[in-house]
Amino acid sequence: MSRSRNPLIHDLLATGAVALFLFAGLGSADDAKESDVAKRLNASGDVLNQIMSSREMSIPSQVLAEAKCIAVVPSLVKLALGVGGRHGKGVATCRVANGWSAPGPISISGGSIGLQIGSQTVDVVLVVLDESAFKRLLSSKFKIGADVAGSPGPIGQHNEDTDWRKTEILSYSQSRGAFAGINLKGAAVKQDKDGTVALYGRYVPIISILEGKVRPPPESDAFLATVRKYIGDAL
Repeated sequence: MSRSRNPLIHDLLATGAVALFLFAGLGSADDAKESDVAKRLNASGDVLNQIMSSREMSIPSQVLAEAKCIAVVPSLVKLALGVGGRHGKGVATCRVANGWSAPGPISISGGSIGLQIGSQTVDVVLVVLDESAFKRLLSSKFKIGADVAGSPGPIGQHNEDTDWRKTEILSYSQSRGAFAGINLKGAAVKQDKDGTVALYGRYVPIISILEGKVRPPPESDAFLATVRKYIGDAL
């Protein structure tokens, strides 16, 4: 009876219920995005731990000592059989005055990215020796191998190869327990804007993040601790 006598109140209540439902749905979507980025950060730390666990099959310490930035892309996916068609999302951090910058979400795609035979996914690590080159790569349409010098990185703590010093970005991959340098010629590395908003609550240019102008979020503590463990803080 009250519903028929107060149609306006009934309509307002119904509208409010719908609004609350939609708001709750939006909140759940945001939570899911944040969870995805947190998982990406944790997976990136796990990749570094796995790679560095073997002294004979790991990134040489002399290479890491020269690293200006490091980027990790867990599970780069081979989108189609044949050539090209690779895509993945990861995070990057660069050395700053007080250690390492907050992580910047990135994506990597395109190019003839060589994967291990029979593998559809690989974990990729980029060791950046020239920070300015990495920033050019992120802020433009530049590609590895075409505009920014890149090459597969040396492996093993007793590796005496020094040719790696001539490049700007060294690349590594891990798949099914195998670890090797990887050719990323033609690949583009960009800021993952959706991931940035999910992690920081707003869009922030990745260059500002990598220059240390943004405070690292709590979700990145474990990842940054892993970077410090293997690479240290010294500039």
